[in-house]
Amino acid sequence: MENEQVDQVRRFNRVVAERVGVLHDKYLGGTRTYGQARLLWELGGDGAHDVRSVRDRLGLDSGYVSRLLRALERDGLVAVEPHPRDRRVRTARLTEAGRKERAGLDDRSDALAVSLLEPLGDRQRSRLTSAMAEVERLLTASVVSVESLDPGHGDAVHCLRSYAAELKDLFEGGFDPANSLLPDPGELRPPRGLFLVARLHGEPVGCAGLKLPSGAPAEIKRLWVSPAARGLGLARRLLAELEERAARHGSDRVRLDTNKALEAATRLYRTSGYREVPAFNDEPYAHHWFEKRLTAHPR
Repeated sequence: MENEQVDQVRRFNRVVAERVGVLHDKYLGGTRTYGQARLLWELGGDGAHDVRSVRDRLGLDSGYVSRLLRALERDGLVAVEPHPRDRRVRTARLTEAGRKERAGLDDRSDALAVSLLEPLGDRQRSRLTSAMAEVERLLTASVVSVESLDPGHGDAVHCLRSYAAELKDLFEGGFDPANSLLPDPGELRPPRGLFLVARLHGEPVGCAGLKLPSGAPAEIKRLWVSPAARGLGLARRLLAELEERAARHGSDRVRLDTNKALEAATRLYRTSGYREVPAFNDEPYAHHWFEKRLTAHPR
């Protein structure tokens, strides 16, 4: 990472903080700090919100969120209650007064956006909003975490079930995991393999497994990214992570198979240096088999 890149990020942060008003004691000329206003906006919509999920989504620690909620609750804007099915879980919802204040916050936020765009010409506005969309996408990609989990973990099971459901809709004749060469869970646990799960704001949004058989090339299985997280480069990131893990394990090659319906996946493999090879298994759902030579890494 270059020093110039770090400097650019810091300059960008300073300009944004100044222009969107987070340096002021009260945000957008209202009565709330930025943290309170942001939490108020996050609790919008119908029904109650799991406080832990909101905290994960905003990337805040529990103590700070509790202080924000107490301030909003004290002013009658938020009601904090135990979950009806699990009293250990706290939920928060806007009161009528909270919904009214949030509507005012939306109006002031729209006015701020207009004030940023109004001085610019049409081409400049298009350039700015396009650049903002790209920055949003890249910043979102930067907060995705990847962790090695047991394939029996709840988040891993969620990803695998979502993967199977999507393939059932995509493949001719559907997809039945029982008919596939689905690895036994033990093959995706150390030392025989591993299973990666990606999370965005605490929610599982992708997975990928790696088999590490003795005396044979490493094999990638069940690479999947949620439709909600596509476009963030996550599939390529998971693929690269598995390749590095395989190389560190001592594998000189990694291989995989895929179905002809998975056109985006096939493009990913080709552009990532994989070459098509003859079938190395009898996977009934496979139409293409790929292999890639790996650069050795120190163990």
